[in-house]
Amino acid sequence: MNPRQVAEYMFDQDYFSQWMNIKMIEVKENYCLIEMPIKKEMINGLKTVHGGVTFAFADSALAFSSNNTGDAAVALNCIINFTKAGKEGDVFRAESMLVNDTRKTAVYDIKITNQNQEMIAKFVGTVYKIGKKVIEL
Repeated sequence: MNPRQVAEYMFDQDYFSQWMNIKMIEVKENYCLIEMPIKKEMINGLKTVHGGVTFAFADSALAFSSNNTGDAAVALNCIINFTKAGKEGDVFRAESMLVNDTRKTAVYDIKITNQNQEMIAKFVGTVYKIGKKVIEL
């Protein structure tokens, strides 16, 4: 399977990403660009996007980019910096790219922006390669 097919295979089983209405815009080896509309259910008590939603969106980007070679990897450590509050009606984009790769781990930078290309958050995720194929899980 090519990277897009692997990501689509994962997405078909990822009911949380489906609930978030994530759409895959571009998928290449160790890279993805995804998009998500911000809906009312994602808003917190301060009328901004709940931080957990932003984190989960970045985590989905990490999953689709770090597994799309077909070799399974799981999050080992993730750090997020929130730079701008999102609002209902926004459209978030997450771009995930590989920045470091070793035999057992890899590090990805994920940049989340809104429809105006304003930075919403910066996420760095480290994954652990578990030694299995995505389709074996």
